[in-house]
Amino acid sequence: MATQVLIVGAGPTGLVLAIALARRGVAVRIIDKNSGPGQASRAMAVHARTLEFYRQLGFGDMVVNLGIKIEAIHLREHGEEIAALPLKDIGTGISPYPFVLAFPQDDHERFLTAQLQAEGVEVEWNTELESFTQDEWGVRAALEHGGDRITCSSAYLCGCDGARSRVRESLKLDFTGGTYAHQFYVADAQVSGPPNEDLIGNLGAQTFALMLPVRSSGMQRLIGVMPEGAPQQPTFEDIRPVLEPLLGIQVERVNWFSTYRVHHRVAAHFRAGRCFIAGDAAHIHSPAGGQGMNTGIGDAVNLAWKLAHVLQGRADHTLLDTYEAERIVFARKLVITTDRAFQLIVSQGTGGQLLRSWLLPHVFPVLSGFAAARRTLFKTVSQVLIHYPDSALSGGRAGDVIGGDRLPWVPDNFSSLQTLDWQIHVYGQASPVLTAAAQALRLPLHAYPWSEQAAHAGLLQDAAYLVRPDMHVALAMPRQETDVLQELAVRFQLRFSRDS
Repeated sequence: MATQVLIVGAGPTGLVLAIALARRGVAVRIIDKNSGPGQASRAMAVHARTLEFYRQLGFGDMVVNLGIKIEAIHLREHGEEIAALPLKDIGTGISPYPFVLAFPQDDHERFLTAQLQAEGVEVEWNTELESFTQDEWGVRAALEHGGDRITCSSAYLCGCDGARSRVRESLKLDFTGGTYAHQFYVADAQVSGPPNEDLIGNLGAQTFALMLPVRSSGMQRLIGVMPEGAPQQPTFEDIRPVLEPLLGIQVERVNWFSTYRVHHRVAAHFRAGRCFIAGDAAHIHSPAGGQGMNTGIGDAVNLAWKLAHVLQGRADHTLLDTYEAERIVFARKLVITTDRAFQLIVSQGTGGQLLRSWLLPHVFPVLSGFAAARRTLFKTVSQVLIHYPDSALSGGRAGDVIGGDRLPWVPDNFSSLQTLDWQIHVYGQASPVLTAAAQALRLPLHAYPWSEQAAHAGLLQDAAYLVRPDMHVALAMPRQETDVLQELAVRFQLRFSRDS
């Protein structure tokens, strides 16, 4: 079968995009200029929303078993612990994954590569994109592998090729923002003492250091800011005298050590004709909150179903316009908020000193004892609040749920989402009119008994929710209105069922 989508870059974003497309029967090809999955990866946190997407793809629990649930955050300054924040099941009742998972990106990439192989797709390593052209019929790319030049024709091209994206640069898309003055390091190290399964962080003026556990090796991942005065080409020994007292550890062995720079930028557009960018190619962030990799995976999930729909004649090509419209708004907000948070954490000014010396040690532990504060913290970090209220696909409100919101989780209602397709949810009774309309549109309808849990989640009894293939609510219909279903189908020429 001819290639329908060429993906450049086999990091988490590109791999999830390839898996989600292959699952939908799209002929996908994925290339990467590297020889294999990353070795010195720095992304560690896998948030609840990502795990929900993985559950939809059938491997959420597998990833949980490979990672480590972070039970608590221990914050330190000047070598002393100033606050401890319990995280155990902090999101209970909000998500089937009510925790933060530590799963290092190198292990993560190897896992996703194996999942893609199970779909019959191999990553083409040591293969680089040289150039490409596009017209109304498709994309023609020139690839380089082992000194040979290969041509590849596809309907669409997706650049998931990182911060130095050749796809983005070739499309001449502005990538505005800045670069942090700090140089960062990442290391995989054996630490003396009993095994640590918490997140330990040190905050200080121009100082930032984290330690998280790695299940696969029994090691600890160390991430932080290089101390002032470090040489141009530092080794771990250059930071050992500063790092060990900061985190209260003694490093026995170092498996690897790497340094890097961090940027905060967002591309002007995420699409140009038949070409798209996603993940770090489209937006890069400070390390605050562990949002970058998870956001790229969210890009991939959003784009995959829309590409599949258009390629398979299930929607008009204008559906693809909603990818940028939905994802760029969140990316812009995220870059601003993570940048502000990081700058405040390492600031030498009054705000940073107030945060570290008073707010964190005194206020955070108190707030963490309140269920409402814990829920807010979880929702903010876990990405379950990402929504698209202004999307052309979104409409209506029923209960607390607005069109564009993530479908609230109540026990068992996510199971039906593994079809990776459209469906209607009713929490209560579905009317005969709605049932008939759903049948006419070949749209699966799931009616769940009304419950206190549904009410607590913000759902409205007997309302109807049209759920998109990416688990977001498209239409919230408080009175089970069927005319809006028809209008949406006509506007995008949607076929809600694959066999309709």
